[in-house]
Amino acid sequence: MSEYSSKLESKDMDFLFEGILSLQTKEECYRFFEDICTINEIKAFEQRFQIATMLVDKRTYIDITGAIGASTATISRINRSLNYGSDGYKLILERLKLKK
Repeated sequence: MSEYSSKLESKDMDFLFEGILSLQTKEECYRFFEDICTINEIKAFEQRFQIATMLVDKRTYIDITGAIGASTATISRINRSLNYGSDGYKLILERLKLKK
């Protein structure tokens, strides 16, 4: 059992995450997230994950802005999460690296 505790934790949030964890394919992910999020929300998730990946790869803010058009404020927020957050980005990026 993990010792991690989230400020978001609740029975309803647990139920949502259990639903997400039940998804088995990329197609199921597309179908669920297209229903639960707006296109802009999904695109924001996508951009944040791209930024996190680029920051982990030691890309500069200028390089990231030029490549995907993200604002320096957004890049800074993601960088702060990478350095002082809950390690969620790092967890997923490490797992994806192991799959390669």
